[in-house]
Amino acid sequence: MAFASDFAQTLKQQADIVRIVGGYISLRKAGSQNYSGLCPFHKEKSPSFSVHAARQFYHCFGCQASGDVFSFVQKIENITFPEAVRAVAQKLGVPMPKQAFSTEAEAKDAKLRTALLEIHERACVFFQECLRRPEGARAREYLAGRGSDEETIRQFRIGFAPDSGFLLRDRLKGEFGEEVLRESGLFSWKESSQPSAVSRQENREGHDLSRAEKTSRQGGTPTSADDVANDQRPQTNDAPKSQNSSAFSAMYSKFRNRVIFPIANESGRVIAFTGRTLSTDEKAGPKYLNSPETAIYSKSRVLFNLHLAKEAIRALNYVILVEGQMDCISVFAAGLHNVIASSGTAFTAAQAALLGRFSKQAVVNFDPDAAGAKATERTLALLIEEEFDIRVLTLEAGLDPDLFVRRKGKDAYTAALKNSQKYFDYLIERARQQFPVRSAEGKQKAVNYLLPHIQRVPSRIVRDSIAEEVAQKLNIDSAVLRQELKHAAVSRKTATMKAPTDAQVTDAEKILIRALASESQVQSEDYVSHRSGADDAFEPARQARYVLSSERLHIGLGTESLIEILLNRAPETGIMDLHFSDGDRQLLAAILLKDDEELTAEKVEGATRALRRLQIRRRLEQIQRQLESFRSTDGAQLKALMDEKLRLKRVLMDPGLKIEAAV
Repeated sequence: MAFASDFAQTLKQQADIVRIVGGYISLRKAGSQNYSGLCPFHKEKSPSFSVHAARQFYHCFGCQASGDVFSFVQKIENITFPEAVRAVAQKLGVPMPKQAFSTEAEAKDAKLRTALLEIHERACVFFQECLRRPEGARAREYLAGRGSDEETIRQFRIGFAPDSGFLLRDRLKGEFGEEVLRESGLFSWKESSQPSAVSRQENREGHDLSRAEKTSRQGGTPTSADDVANDQRPQTNDAPKSQNSSAFSAMYSKFRNRVIFPIANESGRVIAFTGRTLSTDEKAGPKYLNSPETAIYSKSRVLFNLHLAKEAIRALNYVILVEGQMDCISVFAAGLHNVIASSGTAFTAAQAALLGRFSKQAVVNFDPDAAGAKATERTLALLIEEEFDIRVLTLEAGLDPDLFVRRKGKDAYTAALKNSQKYFDYLIERARQQFPVRSAEGKQKAVNYLLPHIQRVPSRIVRDSIAEEVAQKLNIDSAVLRQELKHAAVSRKTATMKAPTDAQVTDAEKILIRALASESQVQSEDYVSHRSGADDAFEPARQARYVLSSERLHIGLGTESLIEILLNRAPETGIMDLHFSDGDRQLLAAILLKDDEELTAEKVEGATRALRRLQIRRRLEQIQRQLESFRSTDGAQLKALMDEKLRLKRVLMDPGLKIEAAV
């Protein structure tokens, strides 16, 4: 949206981050500009979370979370950036501007998303109504047999899709056009205008349609469950956009004769559905049918029940991850509200990252069969890479979470949760079951099975500890296993190069970084600073910018990339809006949160001299290495090196160390 950047920037300038953050956690003053408290994003006993009043950003030295007022609200409320801007505006009492769009495509996309949300809400209400009607009797019997009472049905907004392929379409077509209904994922269609073909199709599929339905099918529509399951769509991009009756009659509902489970986003808006068939014949299609991906639904990025579970997850600081939606509903209905399930897909990396925003502790409780065990292994791999603290709950053979809760009750399930295994104990047990470790071959296979899991563990200390445990339980020489692990570690991917830590950065670098970060606005292009930076009104940023831009004293330092980004910073860009690596962002936060000491011209000039000396020493070391390895008979080259070495040594003795002498 066109207003987003300008409005958000103005709003951020008006917001007091200390007051906003203080509305969520307790802060106490810890310096002239700093406030500290317990981090809300990870569990800690000693405060490592800091807020800088002047710089208007926060940083946690424990979990390394950092950002501005919007990112804080976005993270703690688990909402999108636009929603965070809106939330901050509401806290400040600032009215939101009317939405405007920079392009026609952007406006069209926003209009489509809004329409799709409305369609799914109307469809959800329709399915709920159908469940209460006489034709929903069988669906109600099914739900009662699964232990779902009226409160559970209401809370999860469970519904029923009637056997008719046209009732939902007819409900919606008066309010929404054909094109947007096609985009909703709720309907299928087939391009055909031959009535005779329609009749032949109906006879072939053997559907018992009512006379009204047959009459309405003027354009011809297949209604087989196979077509629904395959999501058969037109083979051309030139889909008709008219809203006449024949176009609409070519559309029919994907979900028919199914119990409907709505899928909601984090905010609780319905964005998709899962339908469980009530038919038993061969034309019934798949047991579970899921909405296709749309402009508002990406199944790999959605977690079922997250909107209802997120507060309990945050309060209890762990999540129960189950495989199926009925498993999730049954566990939730039993009073364990911190339960979620993947949404019509195997658990994904995007879902692991999403879950990590709420808690880094998880109990994985998938079905105990072979497929469930495989799913557990894949899920553990993703959670390990996201640095979760993981346990695995394996229930009695033949009992999934839904059946276990219904047969044995909440107390038995709670007790089972408490006795869940550490995830690597589970994996070692799996390895022993699959590969008998009495033989060398079995041990090798068990190790090969476990090594990828060990390799994914980010912490070296944890990897070593796990390797010791594996060696002991598989009766393997720990030295041999360490060697195998070492080979695996060589190929282990590293996301980014490590940035230097606060302790490894010189005081001179810190001063100049602080100076650059203090810049409120960059001078205009026609402004020419005094060579020394000694203007009428001293500005540390202007002096640091001039020296570093002209002399490039930061080249080759560990802070080179950080300083370069600050030098290239646009006037309107906030510090925390810059694109730093994670390491550089953490380092910058650490430096700025310790900047209580005033920046004076003397301090900046002193830091400049220190960096000049550092660069001269590095050049002297380079010359010395050249001299020690000098093999040429070129006397002039040797003399030039000796003269440069002598000159640089004299420069180092000059307390002023002016640029003219150093260059």
